[in-house]
Amino acid sequence: MKKKKNPTYILELKLDTEIYHEHILNKRFEIGRKIYNAVLGEGLKRYNHLKRMRIYKALLNELIKTNKNIKTSKNKKSNKELNIRKKEIAKNLNDLRKNYGVTEYSLHDFVKPIQHIFKGNIDSLTAQKIATRAWLALEKYIFSDSKRVYFKKYGELNSLEGKNNKSGIKFRDNHLIWNGLSLEVKIRKNDMYAKEALKQRIKYCRIVRKIIKGKYKYNIQLVLAGFPPVKRSKEGEIIQKYGESRIGIDPSLRSIAYASDIEVRLKELAPSLDNIDREIKIIQRKLDRSRRITNPNKYNEDGTIKRDSKDRWYKSKNYMKNLFILRELNRRLNEIRKIEHNILANYLLTLGTDIFVEKTDFKALAKRAKETSISEKTGRFKRKKRFGKSIGSKAPSKFFSILDKKLNYIGKEIKYIDTWKFKASQYNHYTDECRKVSLSVRWKIINDKRVQRDLYSAFLIMNSKDNLKETDRDRCNKNFEKFLKLHAKEIKRLKETNNIKLFSSFGIDL
Repeated sequence: MKKKKNPTYILELKLDTEIYHEHILNKRFEIGRKIYNAVLGEGLKRYNHLKRMRIYKALLNELIKTNKNIKTSKNKKSNKELNIRKKEIAKNLNDLRKNYGVTEYSLHDFVKPIQHIFKGNIDSLTAQKIATRAWLALEKYIFSDSKRVYFKKYGELNSLEGKNNKSGIKFRDNHLIWNGLSLEVKIRKNDMYAKEALKQRIKYCRIVRKIIKGKYKYNIQLVLAGFPPVKRSKEGEIIQKYGESRIGIDPSLRSIAYASDIEVRLKELAPSLDNIDREIKIIQRKLDRSRRITNPNKYNEDGTIKRDSKDRWYKSKNYMKNLFILRELNRRLNEIRKIEHNILANYLLTLGTDIFVEKTDFKALAKRAKETSISEKTGRFKRKKRFGKSIGSKAPSKFFSILDKKLNYIGKEIKYIDTWKFKASQYNHYTDECRKVSLSVRWKIINDKRVQRDLYSAFLIMNSKDNLKETDRDRCNKNFEKFLKLHAKEIKRLKETNNIKLFSSFGIDL
């Protein structure tokens, strides 16, 4: 049985640091990075040794075959036997990993003597957390969730955390206490949210280092037990309001379509990011030109990088300046996107908390295409690039994780419909039929009424049954006239408002 996770949330506060404090912290972050690399390297060495064992190879091959047989087999008895055998193989593999020290706690044992060398800077609990972090990276590699492990370069490790608030990194009387270092935590006088949050139990503390406008800034993150306090205005009124309507959301890569009893809307995700995206493009081109000028020996005649070249990459002073500008732009992009996602999530909660969403695998859409195909028009190879850039910029998955987190605070969660059985883009509630339509067709005819495809999908999702596998026809028939009025209002708004960006996926001609 998996241990149930208790609800937690994070309160981030600024640290009041002097230059000598920052020197001490930077030294400790660098020590933490070296410990992380040492632990990860040892874990990788142990696993590579284990991989070469015949018995381990044989068990892995048997596990792959067993999983295939479970998928193809339709016999219940044989499936039971196969599942029993699968558990036995998994247990044998785990036993082998324990014997060869490829476990989290064996890496904790490995880090002990290293921590003793740096005990004036890194305490034992922080060292264990660094080892756990290295193990999580290795675990992904072992179970094929990642293709390789990555060691931390200089300046790349920017957070250190403890295991509890009793020893190691501690928070006491508005001060961060850690191995002889005492730093005051900045809390504004009128910050009632922080003061109310600090009344709850602190599980552990984390020190975070961020580069803001080319300078390091240090914050403390307090991981607190329970749910965050309710945000209130100066008058004491609750800021966040909750509606009672059902909401259906049809997500896209850069926008969402949602439908409720109060409002129907096509909304771009984080619209303020477009200007920053343009600035990032310009800086990236500058960096590319600079790299090519200073490193001509690293490129082939056709402009591609020489993969077999082991020469050093040279970076000019101008290149480093632009690199810091790029980092700052990416930080701003991340902060603005997070703020706008939170604003949209809070607004949706004012409409309702019963939220139904079509599940989309954004991670798969971001990957390059595996198959190489040739275009019929040009006769050239098609580009394997898919939607990584749009997803990376707008982060739709991040928006839904924020929305789900806010729902968890009131004891609810997002209800994801079964995409394969629901078929929101194909279904017509009036005829009760599913008909496949090309993605380029952005409008549908429902009972002689012309409706926008994404908004209609959101309407169907909103009226889904409790099993989340099909839409409720009776509810659709009951609410369709209301939906048409709200739909017409939204289309009019999109056509008449000048500052709204219209994507081709909306299918709206001005």
